Amino acid sequence: MREVFPGNSDRTEADVEQLYVYPDVPKWLAVNFVSSADGGITIEGRSGGLSTPADRIVYRLGNDLADVVLVGAGTAQAEGFEGLRPDEKTAERRRRHGLAPIAPIAVVSTGRSLPPDAPVLTKALVPTIVITSAATDPELRAAWASAGADVLVAGTGDPTLHEATGDPALQADPDDQRPRPRHGDVDLRAAVDELARRGLRRIDCEGGPHLFASLLAAGVVDELRLTVAPMLIAGDAPRVAMGAAIDPRQLELLSALVDDNSVLLRYRVH
Repeated sequence: MREVFPGNSDRTEADVEQLYVYPDVPKWLAVNFVSSADGGITIEGRSGGLSTPADRIVYRLGNDLADVVLVGAGTAQAEGFEGLRPDEKTAERRRRHGLAPIAPIAVVSTGRSLPPDAPVLTKALVPTIVITSAATDPELRAAWASAGADVLVAGTGDPTLHEATGDPALQADPDDQRPRPRHGDVDLRAAVDELARRGLRRIDCEGGPHLFASLLAAGVVDELRLTVAPMLIAGDAPRVAMGAAIDPRQLELLSALVDDNSVLLRYRVH
């Protein structure tokens, strides 16, 4: 890979790893996406068709160097998440950085899209954390726990929690047609704080776009890691953030790499 910002030089795999190490701070949440040049993030409902060799390197670094991988329930189901299975290279990298052998998956769900037999619950090597609210059906929460999940309740489900995530039902304009955020009744700020309290301070979020928008609305995103793949897909594919309304957030470019027509960007979110 070649770095084109802030420097201008070829980078080894070790150099790239250092770029993607999480800062040594109380908590850091980085969001990872791959996008086509025209802004779409899926082909036939999945992101894999957009991924390039360079993207796969940084995607792997995101979860190899994280304490926990955060994902929306819909994305976990669509992408067939089964938890992480470190190979020898990942195991060595995690040992070198003082990380637990396997990072757990943390799935955000209000209950509608995460059945108790979901592979992310039943096939994970370490217990999956399910982040939900107290409004979720207690029987469903119990079923998740019976399937081996660690259920983290963050938020009461009170409708006022939707205000922070831009729920159109609470907007002044009755003609506002913005889609409802999927995670509006989960207190994402409290959830991220609880993950950090448990020692899971390096958080790698792998989507989807509604969760990303809600995390932005909650003010808990520190970094966006975006690969721009060298292709155009048109159609009606979603983009990286959709759903919750936010005031525009400013980005500060931290690094830019290029490799075989792919562009790999890291932004600080302000």
